[in-house]
Amino acid sequence: MRILVVEDDPILGDGLVQGLTLDSYALDWAKTKSDAQIALTTNQYDLMLLDIGLPDGSGLEVLQGLRKQKNDIPVLILTAYDELSDKIKGLDSGADDYLVKPFDLDELRARIRALSRRAKGSASPVFQVGNITLDPSTHKVTLADEPVKLGPKEFAILRVLMEKPGHILSKAQIEDKLYGWDMEVESNTIEVHVHGIRKKLGKTAVKTIRHVGYLVE
Repeated sequence: MRILVVEDDPILGDGLVQGLTLDSYALDWAKTKSDAQIALTTNQYDLMLLDIGLPDGSGLEVLQGLRKQKNDIPVLILTAYDELSDKIKGLDSGADDYLVKPFDLDELRARIRALSRRAKGSASPVFQVGNITLDPSTHKVTLADEPVKLGPKEFAILRVLMEKPGHILSKAQIEDKLYGWDMEVESNTIEVHVHGIRKKLGKTAVKTIRHVGYLVE
């Protein structure tokens, strides 16, 4: 999952990027309204964490512009404004959720998972394809009810594929979900991790469609 963090506070922004990277999310960090608008027009995101008070304008202007463009990615507002009227204004501007600072990182993680499920039209917190299950909240994978330990990137790739079973994702699409602006990717990184997944879950766990991409089914 690729997330855009829009936050001008350097300590909080860095904390969000560092903390959520541990969950194998790809994070891009915009510190101003204009940077956020540029990022949204040049990249495709699965979710946005949005601060309202930005140095060059309101985060609500970013949100309103997003919705006018018919962009329906989930948006979670992170703000110090805790008045009921502020929450109502944020939700009526198109936000999907609202979290007041300071907040617990574990609660933020849970809200991100809930918004992601809702966006994909799934109520279940666990992905299951055949005899493989993946739980994003605990980072646990099982094969025929037996636990299997995957590395962080192996887990992230499997999660991306299991979110859309039967759909072929190209190498570039997978990389886009896993790596942010500042992360360099070796040309064979995805192939190496897919090989690791197959060693642990079986040769047919991830199928290769020659010259097209990968899928689970």
